[in-house]
Amino acid sequence: MSESTFPQATQRTFSEELWDAIVPIYQAILDHPFITGLVDGTLPHDSFRHFVVQDSHYLRDYARALALCAAKAPTEDDVRAFAGDAAGAIAAEQDMHGAFMADLGGSAEQAATLPVGPTTRAYTSYLLATVHGGSFLDGLAAVLPCYWIYARVGEALLERSSPDPLYRRWIATYGDEAFQSVVRRVVALADRVGDEATVAQRSRAREHFITTSRYEWMFWDAAWRRESWPI
Repeated sequence: MSESTFPQATQRTFSEELWDAIVPIYQAILDHPFITGLVDGTLPHDSFRHFVVQDSHYLRDYARALALCAAKAPTEDDVRAFAGDAAGAIAAEQDMHGAFMADLGGSAEQAATLPVGPTTRAYTSYLLATVHGGSFLDGLAAVLPCYWIYARVGEALLERSSPDPLYRRWIATYGDEAFQSVVRRVVALADRVGDEATVAQRSRAREHFITTSRYEWMFWDAAWRRESWPI
């Protein structure tokens, strides 16, 4: 019997392996009242304001994490791409969040004076520790959910949009093809680097990916609850 008699199993890409590991987390995000409230317009503006303030704090440290990824990136093109993404994270914090805060009756300057919440602090601390202390693949896996989950959420919500103009703008930002293109580039990089990694290295990176995906759910949940420090 020839070798071709039996179909050859198709090996999953590293990105497929990563996404498969967080399918329940992603579904929990789509089902969360913060996300469903964006779509039907019932999300309280106070919860969205909490999200914008905390996201502004988050993006400052996320930009630092991306800059560290740039420093460890394997090729010059990857260095330039991550450096550009780090600058883009700062621009988003300054421009988009500033506009949202103005619409919500505040300002970017005011948001900067408000405390960093418990979930935000935990998430960014984990990100920065992983990118500082781990390999490039570890850091890439840790920063990837913020790219990828936002892109998938934006894509899922784009057709439904929202009756609230604030939420409609937020959905359009992450469902936009320009953002989707950036995410495809980072996912392709994960496949390229993951293909060269050992089983142990891939397993460790997958744990980082799962952990920061959980933090993504926690971040939206914290905004929904308007989380504050208990003491």
